[in-house]
Amino acid sequence: MNRYRFFSTIIYPSPKPPPDKFLNLCSNGLITEAFKTFNTYIYNDPSLYSYLLKSCIQTHSLSLIHQLHSLIITSGCSSTRFVTNHLLNAYVKFGQSKIAVKLFDVMPKRNIMSCNILIGGFVQSGELDNARKVFDEMPERNIATWNAMVAGLTDFERNEEALRLLYEMRVSGFYPDEFTLGSALRGCAGLRSLNAGRQIHAYAVKYGLEVNVVVGSSLAHMYIKSGRLAEGENVIKSMPVHSVAVYNTLITGRAQSGTNEEALNQYHIMKLSGFKPDKITFVTVLSSCSQLATLGQGQQIHAEAIKSGATSSVSVLSSLISMYSRCGCFKDSLKSFSETKTHDVVLWSSMIAAYGFHGMGKEAVELFNQMENKGLEPNDVTFLSLLYACSHCGLKDQGIKIFDLMTEKYKIPPQLEHYTCVVDLLARSGSLQEAENVIRTMPINVKADSIIWKTLLSACRIYKHADMAKRIAEEVIRVDPHDSASYVLLSNIQASAKKWHDVSDFRKAMRDMRVKKEPGVSWFEMKNQVHQFCMSDKSHPNSEKIKLYLKELTGEMKLLGYKPDYGSILHDMDLEEKEDDLGQHSEKLAIAFALMNTPDCVPLRIMKNLRVCNDCHVAIKYISAIKKREIIVRDTSRFHHFKDGQCSCGDYW
Repeated sequence: MNRYRFFSTIIYPSPKPPPDKFLNLCSNGLITEAFKTFNTYIYNDPSLYSYLLKSCIQTHSLSLIHQLHSLIITSGCSSTRFVTNHLLNAYVKFGQSKIAVKLFDVMPKRNIMSCNILIGGFVQSGELDNARKVFDEMPERNIATWNAMVAGLTDFERNEEALRLLYEMRVSGFYPDEFTLGSALRGCAGLRSLNAGRQIHAYAVKYGLEVNVVVGSSLAHMYIKSGRLAEGENVIKSMPVHSVAVYNTLITGRAQSGTNEEALNQYHIMKLSGFKPDKITFVTVLSSCSQLATLGQGQQIHAEAIKSGATSSVSVLSSLISMYSRCGCFKDSLKSFSETKTHDVVLWSSMIAAYGFHGMGKEAVELFNQMENKGLEPNDVTFLSLLYACSHCGLKDQGIKIFDLMTEKYKIPPQLEHYTCVVDLLARSGSLQEAENVIRTMPINVKADSIIWKTLLSACRIYKHADMAKRIAEEVIRVDPHDSASYVLLSNIQASAKKWHDVSDFRKAMRDMRVKKEPGVSWFEMKNQVHQFCMSDKSHPNSEKIKLYLKELTGEMKLLGYKPDYGSILHDMDLEEKEDDLGQHSEKLAIAFALMNTPDCVPLRIMKNLRVCNDCHVAIKYISAIKKREIIVRDTSRFHHFKDGQCSCGDYW
């Protein structure tokens, strides 16, 4: 959607049509030849300068624009408003806002178009206050003026101001068109303002604009972002004409609502309907593959992106790096990164995140150093990925230095996510009190959530700090009374101490509060089909064979020295029951199924929705040695690469 249409719609009645040869030279970028050949024509008809200026924009030639500017002045054409507006537009297109302002200030004749061009230039360079100043000082405006200002405000997430301006527009007697409504609805989506969005919907229906592709897509996007997926889909179904943008809205909505399988299904429907995916489509569906860890589908989509030429996009490349990383294929992530010649902070940040997710903290820091040496300025996401990498590799001192670098050198204010990583960094290293102090001394504009407290609570379990754990759990429950993790972590701590009465009390409290523990689920993809397993799961058609296979495998493990970790059991039961309970953990079921159904040389990639327990972590090391297989397990926080009886995390997770 071109929200700045006025840039290319400057109309000037030429005395007669320009010569065809002149037009051909301009369209082919032969600007100097065009001027020399037709300078007499240009002197007699200054409007021909507009074709030369447009050609300069197309050929990215700022130096020729400067030369034409000089010629316009010396030929006495600078008082011709049509020509000056085109010159102003050319400077704006090249981001030369300072020159554009100087030109605007000396223009003897300005019109609405002149102001619109300057407003658009300020908006494109992010100078919204300057754009608003020009807007407020205009004696008269047109619909394009309002559209540029509303769109600019929503582009930079000044959504409340954009909606106030929409109201002023109506009071001033202007009727919003499809472009105004599209921008305003994006503002409503950003604010999750369902009420304002429905008012705009009513206006669109009243004036027959709801069937417009721009308005319909924006309405659907607004409803979906506001948590009304069904209403968004109803809007799309009612649209007489669909487009790539419409399908993108639907696919994105389903992905954002957590139904990634449906997002991928909608992607296939889009292709069957004859629409070609664009870079927005590929970014969304690759992200869905990342969430589901469906490597096969991700590889197919990668091939389709290459075929369409979308892999030249930084956002698509970044999504590919993330998809391969989150599917356990780190080498493919690195390959995607290494093959690009683009030096972009988004790509480098994605690769740093991939290193961190796979437990390669030192490599992540080294890549960051290379990034700085290339002159790329890191952003808040870069530092978040770095801190995450350090926290999962025990690089405490390095992590603190990076945090200080972010705040002191780059002046990036830490967000809650950065503080959470620092707390994790300190707590994992045993500095529990220091970690708690970080939370309690955060700036007033950064409020602790349940995640940062649970991060500290988890470390209390590792270091068996029961008193502190109880205090921290109270903080979690205060922020989120229905969060099951705090109850489960406290139960773990009490169970480790064999305080079964306290464990029962916590479980009773969970029942009273109607808090349910999230069940552990593991899954394995084979031939584009996902096989899912829950603890003690008997729903799988091969459940009995899997159980028997695991029993035999456990016997082999014991011969090599494996001893079940009964501390992972939260119930008071006899040893035989505990061992049987441990054998039914979801990741063991998934691994057993994978071993039974794949060739010996194929690495296994298992995904789990919760943290891998201590017993399973030890068991998988034994399995990798016995079966001589590489087993890659993704849990909630990172990847574990098991090979030859060792894990890449070094037992630090």
